Amino acid sequence: MDDLTIGQLADRADVPVRTIRFWSDAGLLPPSGRSEGGYRLYGPEAAARLDLVRTLRELGLGLDDVAAVLADETTVADVAARHVLALDAQIRALRLNRAVLSTVARRGSSTEETALLNRLARLPVADRARIIEDFMREVADGLDARPGIAERLRRAPIELPDDPTADQVDAWLDLAELIQDPEFRARMRTMMETVVPGRPAGAGIWFAGHVVEVVAQARDRGVTPGSREASEVLDELFPGADRAEVLRCLEAGLAANAERFRQLLRAVRGHEPRPSRMPDLTWLAEALRLSPR
Repeated sequence: MDDLTIGQLADRADVPVRTIRFWSDAGLLPPSGRSEGGYRLYGPEAAARLDLVRTLRELGLGLDDVAAVLADETTVADVAARHVLALDAQIRALRLNRAVLSTVARRGSSTEETALLNRLARLPVADRARIIEDFMREVADGLDARPGIAERLRRAPIELPDDPTADQVDAWLDLAELIQDPEFRARMRTMMETVVPGRPAGAGIWFAGHVVEVVAQARDRGVTPGSREASEVLDELFPGADRAEVLRCLEAGLAANAERFRQLLRAVRGHEPRPSRMPDLTWLAEALRLSPR
């Protein structure tokens, strides 16, 4: 087979002439010789070599890595393994950037808030842990809650995985900002104080899935908060309890926005989202107010 001019090689491989010239100048596709007019000529093996160079470049490998493969200084597999690690790092960085930008767009953040969110997203693990520990200490220290929020948080700590999703990062940004808010901490402390030993059944209402389930069933049946059937639901849920105490606990949690806190915890931990329990908790609060005994 006769040698090919750069134009012929470009037509055969469907690669622009300028690209072939660039790769040739970089040493990846050396010509086999020159024509009498000084134009580059490429031998029969050039098409296969060009196809390999194009493949590796399309996969994102740098010129040095491509040159090493062509020179048999390394294998495609070894280069691919290293490149996968680099791509994973890039993907994590892009995912983080996307999460921050989506949060900024959703909130309509100012320049100052954007900078804060960016710092929160890039905090080292130790700094994230310190924020959480400070929150736990202020909210729960000195309270021997059984079974309360503090105990449950200690059993299931608030941690981002090494490779979080964009949704997890987005939830962490909201959660980190929330738990650093002094007003939120104070309201959470007030709520925690309602679940110390000696409080009635139902005092740990924010983690009582059974309570919410029973209320949801009552709402589905069309039970209204002030009805006799609503009072019967309360008797079932809190037999013998002081409903005023249960209401006090519930209202403390509503004031603390504990349901939002619960949802953010689930998202940070990578759990599937669940519908908000606010409609059921609001119904329960109204029923307790209308049936105070």
